[in-house]
Amino acid sequence: MSAITLHRRDVLGAAMAERGDTLFVSGLGSTTWDLASFGDRPENFYLWGAMGNASMIGLGIALAQPERRVVVITGDGEMLMGMTSFSTIGAKRPSNLAICVIDNETYTETGRQPTATGRGTDLSAVATACGFAKTAMIRTESEAKGLAQLLFREPGPVCAVVKVVDEDLPMTVPPRDGGYLKTRFRIGLLGEEVATRP
Repeated sequence: MSAITLHRRDVLGAAMAERGDTLFVSGLGSTTWDLASFGDRPENFYLWGAMGNASMIGLGIALAQPERRVVVITGDGEMLMGMTSFSTIGAKRPSNLAICVIDNETYTETGRQPTATGRGTDLSAVATACGFAKTAMIRTESEAKGLAQLLFREPGPVCAVVKVVDEDLPMTVPPRDGGYLKTRFRIGLLGEEVATRP
């Protein structure tokens, strides 16, 4: 197996140039810092500590808002905890949903214990087996050039697994208040009059 050479924010940053009005859900820790580093927006819904739930929340938003693109950005540890969500997503087949797994093969937030993705578990193959319309394992710079197409334009459900270097990066910390984030996201999506209606 080839050495991992991609850097998470380089790969995501290049793709984010094409995000438009995409709705985002991020998993805990590093993927939240990553998403916030490209600009904190009402369209970003950060889950903070809800490990294992990012894909299912993304699915719910995608089903409720079929005209909007929804992208979940999460890590390998979080996705392994929520791996059964792949079967539900594959069964529902939302064409507007993409899952991007940033895979450094470690549980970064709890001490860098190795995850199963470094020992043979292929999350893109799991997504394929569950019926995703398009999946990809991205390991090289040339493969990474297609990430924006996968995340923002390819009919879904899509799963892109990006193998990245395990590294410490500066934390860009967005708001932490769950109630505030929920309300901000709803207002950004529905408008204040609808979002705050009792």
